[in-house]
Amino acid sequence: MTATRVAAASPLARSMGYVALTKPDVSFLVVITTLAGYALGSVGPLDWGRMTHTVLATTLVAAGTSALNHYLERDSDARMRRTASRPLPSGVLLPAEALWFGSALLVVGVVDLLLSTNALAALLAVATTVTYLGIYTPLKMRTTLATAVGAIPGAVPPLIGWAAASGSLEAGAWVLFAILFLWQFPHFHAIAWMYREDYARAGIQMLPVVDPEGRATFSQILLTAAALIPVSLLAAVTGLAGVRYFFGALVLGLMLVEVCVWAAASKSNARAKWLMHATVIHLPLLLALMILDRFWWSP
Repeated sequence: MTATRVAAASPLARSMGYVALTKPDVSFLVVITTLAGYALGSVGPLDWGRMTHTVLATTLVAAGTSALNHYLERDSDARMRRTASRPLPSGVLLPAEALWFGSALLVVGVVDLLLSTNALAALLAVATTVTYLGIYTPLKMRTTLATAVGAIPGAVPPLIGWAAASGSLEAGAWVLFAILFLWQFPHFHAIAWMYREDYARAGIQMLPVVDPEGRATFSQILLTAAALIPVSLLAAVTGLAGVRYFFGALVLGLMLVEVCVWAAASKSNARAKWLMHATVIHLPLLLALMILDRFWWSP
């Protein structure tokens, strides 16, 4: 049946299926965070060619990891309304095609990082994939702690960028890691709250699935959003950015907390969706402020 559906799929549908395997929204996040890590980890003039290689290669690794995640989660995806139309459950592509496509992207990305930057950046990329696919993905069916585990590989792209630029990981790199790690909790918990019934249907142990009243979910959203404020201000303390960034980050952090409080007041899907959008706006603005203050506003 699957082979028949694949044969019936148009070339355009199959092409779009391969694009969907890479999870373009995730790839966009990887691009901006890797770019920020490289720029902030650079000493002296930016090496634009090396930076381009770093961003593209890291994006390939992320895209390959996403495709392999599609392969591993094809059965649970078929049980969720939100993911049932993905290329594998819908039969647009065969599982073997996703496996080979993801593996090829992953290998090309890691090799490119190794040849164009350094071994540390390539090693971090491999560690990200292994942690995401080998630990986080199977844990999703067993414990709500999987979200915290998954936030680790999700926060590594700026480390890859920093390592590619400098060949080491200084304190500033870990500040970026901590910012991205904390940011993922309000972002992904908001998404999980909106689709909690879907996750429950698939047997995925997201916090909202075992917390139907939302008390623990929104408490964790509020706590991590609040913790994100002092952590983001560390960028000014460590010299990554200056005074303008400090006050800009403070305002952005307080605004995000306010949205979290507003969402927690009703715990509705509509407000959770607004919170998800707020997090999507917050991170690029925060990183943009950091880069502007470092390269254009500082004396």
